[in-house]
Amino acid sequence: MERREQQLCDFEQDLREREKSRNTIEKYVRDVRRFFSYMGEKELERERVIEYKAYLKDNYRLSSANSMLIALNAFLRFIGRTECCVRIYRTQRQIFREESKELNREDYKKLVREAKRRGNQRLYYLLQTLGTTGIRVSELSSITVEGLKKQSVRIHSKGKERVVLLPQSLVVLLRVYCSLNRIRQGAIFVTKAGKPVDRRNVWAEMKRLCAGAGVEESKVFPHNLRHLFARCYYEKEKDLVRLADYVIIRERGLLSVRMAGFFVAKKENI
Repeated sequence: MERREQQLCDFEQDLREREKSRNTIEKYVRDVRRFFSYMGEKELERERVIEYKAYLKDNYRLSSANSMLIALNAFLRFIGRTECCVRIYRTQRQIFREESKELNREDYKKLVREAKRRGNQRLYYLLQTLGTTGIRVSELSSITVEGLKKQSVRIHSKGKERVVLLPQSLVVLLRVYCSLNRIRQGAIFVTKAGKPVDRRNVWAEMKRLCAGAGVEESKVFPHNLRHLFARCYYEKEKDLVRLADYVIIRERGLLSVRMAGFFVAKKENI
């Protein structure tokens, strides 16, 4: 058991040195620990991994099972046991999930209204920033006072860089937020200690809005705002290639900023 713990510590350090995100590191370590728990005192053999793969299929969604297998395979390669690696399950990729699991525009507006009603100022402005730009919570630190002046920000994520245009309506809104909170430089959304906001904290704050907003909790988590942005873009442009350019690796300013305008609260609309 001590040997496994040492291997896991070394694996975690290797992930850090390869500049994996904190969330990725935590997930990979958690997934490997889950495998250790399943295996118990048994020796590591390919047959055990195959059994574990079947166990995951029976107890988790295929997408979740595959993500755990990817983490486990990475660990097995790290410790030099590539012969134990297994293939992930083949799945048909869905561009959009079932409507019952996704936020719609009205759900989004209800959440924004509820954040305002509760006096959660930061969340009120943060939700509109995520909805308008389609960025991840982990990328919020790229939304800066300096970026408002340029009406665009450069985001570095997963080894790629992309430019995100900031609609004028959002720029005006965030300037109000900066004025209210005396934010004159740097990242706009930070904690009281000046650190970037954490995805788990944002998720928890969003969940607390559900009852008052009348929105199902199962729909409410930060990444669903990214999905909503993607769906609304597709509804407008009917172009998945340009959507991929914008959401994943956009570098050339292909998207007209006007399409995102409905996300931003206006005096009477929200």
